[in-house]
Amino acid sequence: MKLLLIGGGRFVGRHLLDAALAAGHELTVFSRGQSRQVWPAGVDVRVGDRHSALNSLRQGQWDAVLDCCAYLPSDVTRLAQALDGRAARYVLISSVSAYASFAAPNDEDSPLGSLPAHDPDLLAGNVNGRSYGPLKAMAEAAALAAWGPAACLRIRPGLVVGPQDPTQRFTYWPARLDRARPGEAVLAPGRPDAALQWVDARDLAAFTLRALADGRLGAVNVHTDPDALRLGSVLDEMAKALQRQPRWAWMPDAALLAAGVAPWNELPLWLPAEGEYAHFMRSANTRARAWDLQTRTVSETALDTLAWWQGLPPEQQRFDKAGLAAEREQQLLQAAQ
Repeated sequence: MKLLLIGGGRFVGRHLLDAALAAGHELTVFSRGQSRQVWPAGVDVRVGDRHSALNSLRQGQWDAVLDCCAYLPSDVTRLAQALDGRAARYVLISSVSAYASFAAPNDEDSPLGSLPAHDPDLLAGNVNGRSYGPLKAMAEAAALAAWGPAACLRIRPGLVVGPQDPTQRFTYWPARLDRARPGEAVLAPGRPDAALQWVDARDLAAFTLRALADGRLGAVNVHTDPDALRLGSVLDEMAKALQRQPRWAWMPDAALLAAGVAPWNELPLWLPAEGEYAHFMRSANTRARAWDLQTRTVSETALDTLAWWQGLPPEQQRFDKAGLAAEREQQLLQAAQ
């Protein structure tokens, strides 16, 4: 297939690019050129900015567009107008964050979020913790309006993990375990039986291309099976894969919140059992499995992520986006004694 990839320089886009080339597809990349300047041989690189400079896309025809960096509905509409019917299908990498509520597990037919027309984040194009999910839902609506249901595939991944992840929301754990001494206390958040759910970016890329090749349409949640992963067993499996023997010091939700620990970012993979995100990591994936979603083991993802992290320049091996600083972890451990 002739594919147009919007993005391709970072994380999900990078894995989509690698998977598409490995499968023998003819690939055009539209990129600002900020996160990547060197591209594989044979890739047609069009430099531009989807917000203000789409002229480099005025020529060409494609079988499908893979859009992994649309955060606003206007992003989708503007791209469709620039392509003007010169691409047959459109694949939007959306998110399970698009759902309106996580009070119960979601499937693909659950209500989606939205923002009112006068919302300041919508008007200003601000993507933040409050607006990210509703804006993804509105980007999906824009995709359906611009491309039509018969040409549109909407991929809704859960937490995306693995090598090249810039968010550090998974990488923290294999990196933390790697430096753990035998018997050392390692802070573990919440409860060992807390449900987890994610998708390795490489599995997401492979699934997306397979779904496209199979002519799939509509929306699909893409992540591991609900309730298949539990925090305690996941941490144990990571430790075993890394040949580490820490002593888990479990700290309850209430104690962490009382100490001012921020869920999700400051302690990755942790969401309080009670609250607005109680079922964020329990969404259905029956449709994805029926479409042949394959997911790799915790150990493989952890080992590969750590290897990538260790290969970064030393000055980049710091957790400035997610994860507990060592001093902060020690303070919490001492307070819990």
